[in-house]
Order: sequence, then structure tokens, then C-alpha cells
Amino acid sequence: MSPLIIYNHILKCVIPNYLIGGFYMSNKYKICVYAICKNEEKFVDRWMDHVESADIVVVVDTGSTDNTINKLKERGAVVYSLIATPFRFDYSRNECLKFIPDDIDICVSSDLDDVIEDGWRDCLENSWKKETTRGSYLYNWSINADGSPTVQYTWSRIHARHGYKWIYPTHEILEYIGDKEEKEVYIKGLVYNHYPDVSKNRSLNLPLLKLAIEENPNSSRNLYYLGREYMFESNWDDCISTLKKYLALPTSNWEEERSSSMRFIGKSYCEKGEFLNGKKWFHKAISESILSREPYIDLSLLAYREADWSSVYYYATEALKIKEKSFTFANDANAWDYTPYDLAALGCYNLNMLDKAIEFSELAVKLAPNDERLLNNHKIYLESL
Repeated sequence: MSPLIIYNHILKCVIPNYLIGGFYMSNKYKICVYAICKNEEKFVDRWMDHVESADIVVVVDTGSTDNTINKLKERGAVVYSLIATPFRFDYSRNECLKFIPDDIDICVSSDLDDVIEDGWRDCLENSWKKETTRGSYLYNWSINADGSPTVQYTWSRIHARHGYKWIYPTHEILEYIGDKEEKEVYIKGLVYNHYPDVSKNRSLNLPLLKLAIEENPNSSRNLYYLGREYMFESNWDDCISTLKKYLALPTSNWEEERSSSMRFIGKSYCEKGEFLNGKKWFHKAISESILSREPYIDLSLLAYREADWSSVYYYATEALKIKEKSFTFANDANAWDYTPYDLAALGCYNLNMLDKAIEFSELAVKLAPNDERLLNNHKIYLESL
């Protein structure tokens, strides 16, 4: 059933920047930032501060009951209201696309809880070519309190005005439907930082993912996300069965995603108390993606639970041999923070390798200098010499 939609253009005379006094001669392209939102009043000013260099900002509000719409209007955004029942992200983003002027060259998709770092327009215009259709960039999905990224990967939600549509009810992506060959460019220096609203629940995710599978039962991508969602919901059996279906699909061929799914299966088995099965799947994850730290950390943490100190030390130090993050797949925070050094230090201490324990502990403390547990452990290691 098609969603029931109600349009209400929020009336405000907003003139696109590129129409004020003629085109900005310094701008090579006409750029629109666009977004959908609901009840995100607290993010409006910060978001607009970082996107106001666009020629026009278009937002579709999907049912806010707070002051989001008024604040966006006050800041100069062109705002539309859309009530879609049932709600789905791809539909809402596609409706937003319809409101973007036809003569726009580049569309920059963003959410209101994103912060696009200053200078983004120059980076975009310097990288974009006449024949470019899509742009990818660094996306910091989560940020530490000190501003350093925890989970980061390459994302690609910047695109030409024509030739694209959004697909999938949730975890939506852009699909190219243009006539010519798709041309993607990496936009060096353009960075999105994501500061999610932790108060929002995930209640929509599971039903929308089930809908996505109903619409496309053989979508490996949606099966992966559905299995992951079951894990987040502590539904271990459904997580295992769903991700095994994912792994059996011929289209399941992204090594890092396959490795991640094997890790989720392993974690689910461990939560069920089946540690041997968990270990088996963690080892499968290593063989699937040999340059990923995450399964080594999973095995080191499991060994810690079992007080198997040789394995704690071995898997932590194997993880540390991998020096570069993936920039095509999400990296787990605990694979790249102090955790590998902390685990290596704990393993060494319990194996009476005190000099090595102190060495690893110093590196852990350097990455988290205010962590009381790490500081206390370091003191214990020093006093044990």
C-alpha cells in the first residue's frame, strides 16, 4: 500500500543564495543540502551553522511536534511537511528530492544530527568534475568525548541532482538509475561527524527491516542488518538463523561484512553459553577478513572471561599487529582504543611477564589517561616488580 501523504509547504520567502545578485562567481556549482527530520529542534542551529554555505537548504519534516519547523524557517531553510503512513525512510527522502530545484548541480544528503566540518564546500567543489555523479567522504559515525572518532568509514550520500533514488525502508541507500555510466569521486577533506540523539529508541528498525526482507527476500544487505538488529534486541536464536541465511546467499560477497556477521553469530552463541561455538565463529571471522582487528578482540575478551591468560595475551597482540583501520566498513571502537593494550597487559600480568605488562599498560593509559581502572592496574603492575 502506498503511503498516505500530506504536503504543506511552510510559507516563507526564502531565496536561494545563488539567485541573490546573480550567481556567486566564486562557486563552480549550485549545491543543495537536503534532509528529513522529526522533533530535532535541539540540533537545528548547530546543523544550519554548518550547512549555510549551500545555495539552498531543503528539509522535509515528517511530523514534528516541537519547534523544529519554526527554527528551520528562522534559519532560512525551505521546509515542507510530509505525513506518510506507514513511515519509511526511502519514501521520505525521495519525496524530499522532488522539492530540490532542477537546476541544482550537487545534492548533499545530511541528517540534522550530523555536523559537516567547515570548509566542506571548497573540498566538494575542488573534487567534483562535470561528469561526476556521486561523491564519497569520511563519515565519523560516533565520536568520543574528546572529539576523536570511534567508529568511522567511507560514506557516499552526495550525488548529482538527477539519476538517483533512495531504496529500502530503513538503512536506506542511493541507487543509481541514470542513463550514463556512474562516476564516483572521493572528496578529500570532506568529513561528516555524527552526534546521534541517544534518547531516540530503535523501535522502528525491526519492523522496517522485516518489511525490507518481505519486499526483497534475497537482499544480502537487508538480511545482514536484520540479523544485527536481532542481536541488538538480544534475540540470539533469530540473529544466528538470519545471519546464516545471509552467509548462504550468493550475493553475500563483501568480506568485511561477512566477517562481521560471523562475529555476531559468535557473540550470540556466547550469550547462549555455547562458548565453543562462539570461538569457532570468531575464528571463521578471522579467516574471512584477515586484516580486521575485531574478531581477535572478541577472542581475547572471551579468553578473559575464561581466565585463559595465554589466549588473552595472544589474541590481543595479534590484533595490535594490524595497523590500519578499514575505511570501507565500520570499525568497532574497542578494537582501536586502549582495549587491545589493556588486554595484553592483563594477560602479561597474569603470566608473570611484568615488564611487558607495564609496557602495554603505559600505552593503554596514554590513550585513556583519566580511566581510573587503567591507572589503578598500572599502579599494581609497577608495585609487583
